[in-house]
Amino acid sequence: MTSLPRRSVLRTATAVAAGALAPGCATARTDTAPVRASGAPPPGGTGPSGPGARPSGTATSGAARRARPPTRAPGLPVQIQHGPRRGDAVALTFHGQGDPKTAAALLGEAERAGARVTVLAVGSWLDEQPLMARRILDGGHELGNHTQRHLDLCALPAPEAYAEITGCADRLRKLTGTIGSWFRPSRTQYATALVTRLARKAGYPHVLSYDVDSLDADDPGAPAVQRTVLDRARAGSIVSLHLGHAGTVAALPPILDGLHRRGLRAVTTTELVT
Repeated sequence: MTSLPRRSVLRTATAVAAGALAPGCATARTDTAPVRASGAPPPGGTGPSGPGARPSGTATSGAARRARPPTRAPGLPVQIQHGPRRGDAVALTFHGQGDPKTAAALLGEAERAGARVTVLAVGSWLDEQPLMARRILDGGHELGNHTQRHLDLCALPAPEAYAEITGCADRLRKLTGTIGSWFRPSRTQYATALVTRLARKAGYPHVLSYDVDSLDADDPGAPAVQRTVLDRARAGSIVSLHLGHAGTVAALPPILDGLHRRGLRAVTTTELVT
């Protein structure tokens, strides 16, 4: 993995500081501010072919390339909190909504370091920013379901909760040909037994949780996000982060560099657990 110079971090922080900040998914947060639908994602290509490679081409119109279908991980529980502790990989997972320019800047930072991430997209965000599905997949990343409207899913009656899951699944299928690799419930770290059953009914063998919360949705600043992730992440960790936050974009290069120094690499969640 390529270490990024300090000036790259400063340049990125400046470039996205004016971007809109999306509402977070932390359990305690109840804000439901609308997602800003401004700008368009910058170019994305057919995906890098190796560490440090940049995407080529331009994502302009049309559907994204076909996404991976839901992942099955034999031997792991229905609700996955982390991957195998042996090995040298971690999964950085991003709750997907917010200013597309900020989101694309973050994806670009990951790609420059040869990292691949998992984005759990909100369906209403994909309705407003359909090209982001292509941008994510063409960058070599993984795409999944984070409900249609980002409500407190575990507090909803079963029919409404199921509609939230299948609503986003339908958006993903329309844009990418599948319902996405993973499902993660909105506004909670852990799914209830009911939500887990509904997710399986919708076609997802697993519910994707995490063992490291970056707390970036509270916008504590890039150094705090960096410290939180690097202090807690270890082999097999699944880290919760967010698109749409300037501090997260600025924190990503030093996070990737810190993981690299510890002999860890950032991979998609499917690669981590299979």
